[in-house]
Amino acid sequence: MDLVNHTWTQNFLLAGFTTTGALQPLAFLGTLCIYLLTLAGNLFIIVLVQADSRLSTPMYFFISVLSFLELWYVSTTVPTLLHTLLHRRSPISSTGCFVQLYVFHSLGMTECYLLGVMALDRYLAICCPLHYHALMSRQVQLWLAGVTWMAGFSAALVPASLTATLPFCLKEVAHYFCDLAPLMRLACVDTRWHNEVHGAVIGVATGCNLVLILGLYGGILRAVLKLPSAASRAKAFSTCSSHITVVVLFYASAFTVYVGSPGSLLEGIDKHIALVYAFLTPFLNPIIYTLRNKEVKDAMKRVRVRIRTILQEV
Repeated sequence: MDLVNHTWTQNFLLAGFTTTGALQPLAFLGTLCIYLLTLAGNLFIIVLVQADSRLSTPMYFFISVLSFLELWYVSTTVPTLLHTLLHRRSPISSTGCFVQLYVFHSLGMTECYLLGVMALDRYLAICCPLHYHALMSRQVQLWLAGVTWMAGFSAALVPASLTATLPFCLKEVAHYFCDLAPLMRLACVDTRWHNEVHGAVIGVATGCNLVLILGLYGGILRAVLKLPSAASRAKAFSTCSSHITVVVLFYASAFTVYVGSPGSLLEGIDKHIALVYAFLTPFLNPIIYTLRNKEVKDAMKRVRVRIRTILQEV
């Protein structure tokens, strides 16, 4: 790594992944294809929910909000990933680096809260079916969605601002985007206190949310087991299975990197784990929510018929 004076504030160098020979263009093209498919899949869900009136339910509203979030979440880091795959190192200004750090963590925290709201929606739908539509009105949906965004962007202020005020003696970031632990390794001072604060803030915010999700699904499980028929139990579980899969994918990888001490992992390991929650999960979400979802498949058929009818009339 390059040593520099602690007053240096011009550029960082994102080291990314080391690829050589024929692997370099393959890695770049593969990443680009997955990125484009991620954008297309999440845009498809947003458009489908807006286009089909039968998907105008709270569950699909929150799924479309999640897809909108994923568009920005994956676009925060993939451009620098593509640049590092193509050029091995990607220079980034200190301002750009800290903006990327803040936006990435804001969107990540927002997703944590949004997954909690989606669990609450499933709990009310299954455990309070008679009052569900009154409790989850359109106004309440918009309010909950807005609160998740405000809470996420507020919670990320602490770790991002603390990291941005550190004096840096090194400039090569062992990651494909600006993240907490790789940046703190470049500081001229002892960052153990910063590690503890970051771990506490992120751990409390995400940990409380995970406890809420587990508690809500505990209530759902008790309610489902009381249903009289196996068919009704299977239908209730099917509406929750996609959300549970997304929660497991996101939380398992994110907790490994951030909860406890963000700097506790070996250098370079965190960027491999980051591929799961920052790149793979946004790609899989549209597949998870549509692959085995009969309502979405039926909505696709209705939209296709409508488009065909419009084209025939033209």
